[in-house]
Amino acid sequence: MASKFNQSTAIAVVVANMIGTGVFTSLGFQLIDIKSVFVLMMLWLVGGITALCGALTYAELGANLPRSGGEYNFLGRIYHPAMGFISGWISVSVGFAAPIALAAMTFGAYFSSVVSWADSGVSAGLLILCLTCLHCYSHQTSARTQVIFTSIKVLLILAFCLLVFFFSDTRQPISLIPVEGDVAVLTGGAFAVSLIYVNYAYTGWNAATYILDELDAPQKNLPLVLLIGTSVVIVFYLMLNFVFLLSAPAEALTGKIEVGLIAAEYAFGEQGGRLMGLMLAALLISTVSAMLMTGPRVLQVIGQDFRIFRFLSRTNQTNLPISAIICVAVLAEILVLTSTFESVLVFSGFVLALNTLFTVGGVFVMRAKGMAKAGAYRTFGYPFTPLIFLLLTAWTLVYILIQRPQEGFSGLAIIAVGLALYWISNRFSLQS
Repeated sequence: MASKFNQSTAIAVVVANMIGTGVFTSLGFQLIDIKSVFVLMMLWLVGGITALCGALTYAELGANLPRSGGEYNFLGRIYHPAMGFISGWISVSVGFAAPIALAAMTFGAYFSSVVSWADSGVSAGLLILCLTCLHCYSHQTSARTQVIFTSIKVLLILAFCLLVFFFSDTRQPISLIPVEGDVAVLTGGAFAVSLIYVNYAYTGWNAATYILDELDAPQKNLPLVLLIGTSVVIVFYLMLNFVFLLSAPAEALTGKIEVGLIAAEYAFGEQGGRLMGLMLAALLISTVSAMLMTGPRVLQVIGQDFRIFRFLSRTNQTNLPISAIICVAVLAEILVLTSTFESVLVFSGFVLALNTLFTVGGVFVMRAKGMAKAGAYRTFGYPFTPLIFLLLTAWTLVYILIQRPQEGFSGLAIIAVGLALYWISNRFSLQS
């Protein structure tokens, strides 16, 4: 009997996919336009509520349409195979390769800031290479790697926050009380654009749906996995951002990528900050690991469905999709060598948000078509839960197109390329 990932491994995958690049980099960009601590914390709370609404909706989709592949599986079966293919293409080109690259680049930035002789790009590339080898070995090694590094991540975050609360002497005079003008900021364009950074940081709440074929008792475990994983991350994100703002002056964090390292240096001095920088770099390992674990499953099912991509469905003797794992890793390595950070962050955040927008909306279509199974999990708070997600996500997408048109229209171009590839794939299959 083939090995399965248990509930603990799936929760670890969700937590590790979510806690990564976004929370340790995006606060600096948010502080450029938003100065209020209350608004910043509301930003992360609203993003968390959006993610939780999405996760509860995905739990119903996964329970009724149980197959690995996430959005590729859902959109292809609910709407049309073309939409599924485009979603799979997004997952391949942006959904995993870009976040893996960004997480590895963040790891490299933190690591090289502490270890002066280390090159950030080389460190990022070596991290991807080492984790790829581990995930190509066996299910047991892959699962054990993920649980260990996610456990380390959780412990390090708790340790960092507790040390700042109880042992730091340089706390900033911040307040969570709203001040005059905060309401206008909450409803303005700066908040909407910043929310795309936050939504990107929360990306990964859907991770367990990519390994449904390998999840033990998916109809029973998936809703609990998504609920627990997302809720844990909401608490951690609020705690981490409060600690960052408590540790360092806002002007020191504004526009900077390595906000965790800066906060640690202010809280514990240069030497203490270097040690915490190593810890923060270490916890990013599980993020890269989780995405290398889940992303290739999307490529695998695309390879199963489309002859032109059949090579992606190949597995090794332990039934791991080794061709797909290597493909995702190579794409991520290319992005590490060629990409800049912020533009990729906004661009990939836009495309991923659009992808999940149509997927969450699919729950209404699935029910209308009578595709829901009797006795399967149904979304808590329906129809309000998916509607909250759809409204908040659509709001951010509109503002991205208005205020960051280059990244927004680049995202739409990626979708157009996916549609062209679907047409080429169909022509290839018909001629074969």
